[in-house]
Amino acid sequence: MAKSSMNPKVDFFFHKGKKWQKEFEQLRRIILDSLPAAQAGMLTEELKWGQACYAFHDAAGKQKANIVLIHGFKEYCALLFFKGALLKDEKGILIQQTENVQAARQARFTNVREITKLEKTLKAYICEAIEIEKAGLKVILKKTSEFKIPEELQDTLKNDAAFKTAFKALTPGRQRAYIYYFSQPKQSKTRQARIEKYMPQILDGKGLNDD
Repeated sequence: MAKSSMNPKVDFFFHKGKKWQKEFEQLRRIILDSLPAAQAGMLTEELKWGQACYAFHDAAGKQKANIVLIHGFKEYCALLFFKGALLKDEKGILIQQTENVQAARQARFTNVREITKLEKTLKAYICEAIEIEKAGLKVILKKTSEFKIPEELQDTLKNDAAFKTAFKALTPGRQRAYIYYFSQPKQSKTRQARIEKYMPQILDGKGLNDD
C-alpha cells in the first residue's frame, strides 16, 4: 500500500478541536493509505459540504466520483460510502441512516479502538468502492413518489399553494434530497424548522446544496 497525499486545505477539518478529532485523524490515515502504490494518486482529499471527502480519479486525472466522506454526530462519527448499498459488506458493518437513504451507507464508530480494529476491512471496502466506480455501477433509485414524505412537509405542501408549485417544479433528485433532509430529525419541531429555513430556497427553484 502507498499513502495518498494530504490536502492542506482540508487540515482545519481535523485540527479545529472537534469531539471526534482523534477518530477523524485515524480514519484519514486509513483512507489515504488504502490503495496499492500504483493507484495512490488516484484518491484525492477534498473539502465538500464542510467535510473531508475522498474522490477517485482515473489515470488521466479526470474525477470520476466521490468514494467516502468522514463526518461526525453527537453519538458517533462515521465513514460514509457514497455507494455503500452496492458493497458486499461481508463484515456487516454498514448502516442505512434512514429508510429514505438509497445509495449511501455508514460505518459508525465511538472510539479509535473500534476504527483500528476494522482497519483492514475499511481499506478493503474502499478498494471495492473504487472498483464499483471503475465498473460504472449505479444504485437503482426509487422514484420520488415511493419516498415516505414527513407529515410536516405534507402539511406545508397542502396549505401553501406557492410552495407546493415550487417543490413540484424541482427535479426529482432535488425533491428526494429535501425529503431525506427534512425526514432526518426525530422531533417534529426540528423537521418543521428545517422546512421553514429552506422554503425561500425552494421557492427560488434551488436544490438543498445550491448556492
